[in-house]
Amino acid sequence: MGNSIDWQYRPSSYFWAKQYGIGLTSDIKGVERRRLYERSLEDGEEIDSRIAAPELDAESRAQLGRLHPWFLGGEYLPNAMRNEIEIARIVIASTTQDVTSIYARPLGKRIAYRIVDEYGGDTLSGRSTRTSMRPLSLEELVNFFLNGWELLACLDMNFESKGYDRAEVHGFIVDASSSFYPEFGLAIADKVNRWLDEMHAENEMGDDQC
Repeated sequence: MGNSIDWQYRPSSYFWAKQYGIGLTSDIKGVERRRLYERSLEDGEEIDSRIAAPELDAESRAQLGRLHPWFLGGEYLPNAMRNEIEIARIVIASTTQDVTSIYARPLGKRIAYRIVDEYGGDTLSGRSTRTSMRPLSLEELVNFFLNGWELLACLDMNFESKGYDRAEVHGFIVDASSSFYPEFGLAIADKVNRWLDEMHAENEMGDDQC
């Protein structure tokens, strides 16, 4: 694994902001609304309440979709349960900018996690729930995420015929981010790079056998 990445990093808590009533950018489901919110904060502009809302009603989603399909990205994620928060997400450059996320919530003395998508779980193929006594390490988080939702299989399906062009593959991952793991995006990029190295090596071996 990438030597510069602290794979054993784990946050002290996921729920401090919720406990103090502090809103996080990751509370906003929509990809484009989240970007608008962050840009408004940086520019010191007044923020429309519809942009900052965690989720939108059906009519508001439909209005966004009429602007551009990408505005729907993240808007169809399931609503969070009581005291549940998003701790990581991956956004891909599909027609509607699909989002897959990990939610976490307190469960007695443990923490319960679930991987969620915008299709009622139809894109998930592995174990999508688990618990832990303390927050996951970065390595545990990434392994859980990529075993439950097979990002690499998704990339393989989209880029096998294109020869696994490295720039195109990375460009397909619009965002890999977390409010709790600063190196989550780097960790996902590292996993993808190692997979690409394997694919290129296999292709070279196949060419040598021709």
